[in-house]
Amino acid sequence: MLQGGGPFVANDELDRRVLAGIDRAVVLPTADAYERPDEMVGSATAWGARLGIEVEPLMVLTRAGATDEAAAVVAGAGAVFLAGDSANHLRSVLKDTPLMAAILGVLERGGIVIAAASSAAALCDPMTDRRGGGFALGLGVVSNLALITEVETWPHDQLARSHSLADTPVVDLPTGAALVRTDAGWEIVGDAVQHGDLPV
Repeated sequence: MLQGGGPFVANDELDRRVLAGIDRAVVLPTADAYERPDEMVGSATAWGARLGIEVEPLMVLTRAGATDEAAAVVAGAGAVFLAGDSANHLRSVLKDTPLMAAILGVLERGGIVIAAASSAAALCDPMTDRRGGGFALGLGVVSNLALITEVETWPHDQLARSHSLADTPVVDLPTGAALVRTDAGWEIVGDAVQHGDLPV
């Protein structure tokens, strides 16, 4: 699930539906490494209490932490939640690491990966670069799709520039909206705006 924003505060109803039957989620505040990752973990813990899910924080904040040891924590989880505001940092920490392989392994065995805001943008390829409205190489969990997350905060000119530069489908995802991957394809939840056909 790719959420537009508001991790652990704006999507409880949808989170509860998507995570039905899950009793433990590993939370990675990696993309908030230079902000307030401890506060993110606090929000995640309160969210887990509301949903009846045990939250296990995995404080991988630099690339040096994305090791086999961290991968083993993720490998045993039914769900992984990535949150934080720096898509570039998340990409630099995870790309081509054992931890990234473990996250992909969760999906391959039918588990759930949730990413919110800039972390969701980073899982796509291309990845939106908020600094200028252009695009960069993303992690490629979802290919041929770009997300503009927290779109309600984007200046109009910057948003228009991103749309004009895009050579793949783009989805504008405000806080409270999401894309959910199901067996039937992509489900759009909330006030998302789709530009082009979503990848199969």
